[in-house]
Amino acid sequence: MAQPRVVTIHYTLTNDQGEQLDSSRVEGREPLTYLEGAQNIIGGLETALTEKASGDQVKVSVEPAEGYGEVNEELIQPVPRSAFEGVDTIEPGMQFQAQTPGGPQIVRVVEVGDETVTIDANHPLAGQTLHFDVEVVETREATDEEQEHGHVH
Repeated sequence: MAQPRVVTIHYTLTNDQGEQLDSSRVEGREPLTYLEGAQNIIGGLETALTEKASGDQVKVSVEPAEGYGEVNEELIQPVPRSAFEGVDTIEPGMQFQAQTPGGPQIVRVVEVGDETVTIDANHPLAGQTLHFDVEVVETREATDEEQEHGHVH
């Protein structure tokens, strides 16, 4: 098996409507660096970049199954407004950290009623096809320490 690589990329992410969702190419941002095989980035993007070299440019469309998954309707649910004790204003789009049996989870407010607040625990990009415009800036072999820790140093 080949030695895992550390890959540094510049990217722009857009949705199906062509709206820019994220980019490393904006002023003040650094390129993204990840360790291959350590699940540091979504699977569909990592697969498309597996054998790319420094200087390569690639456009990749990642379907939900290889990105942030499909929308799970069970993760959209009403909770009592009292669960937001101490929060004066609750509006759609706000994010909160909820304590769940599986540990802390980020939830987004989607609707606010008099008695209940509907929250969505899906990733904000779940259900979306993601379009990446990528430039591979640099690749190198991962160090033993990076492989052991599962991330770039």
